[in-house]
Amino acid sequence: METAPAARRRMTVSWESVPRLARGVKLRLDETRGRWVLLVPERVMAPDDIAVELLQLCDGGKSVTAMVDLLAAKYTAPPERIGADIIEMLQDLADSGFLIDGSKQP
Repeated sequence: METAPAARRRMTVSWESVPRLARGVKLRLDETRGRWVLLVPERVMAPDDIAVELLQLCDGGKSVTAMVDLLAAKYTAPPERIGADIIEMLQDLADSGFLIDGSKQP
């Protein structure tokens, strides 16, 4: 059985993952709409405010643990409480092909 090329493998998100937006995926402020949009091949998505904040942290330089710590401090929430939700949201984005593991990219 052949394995998929690295670009086609989906990331499994864990506390140690360092996610970044996949090639062709952009998070942009749409001045006309007055909101952030996620530009993906052949689509435009309108993430909610929490998703935008999380996507802005997906820079390929921060681990999920660091993201959870930042958001937990900002919102005065226990990391263990929001961590599972963050991992679930990131996994959904990774499963859709919007996020890749930034630690394995040049």
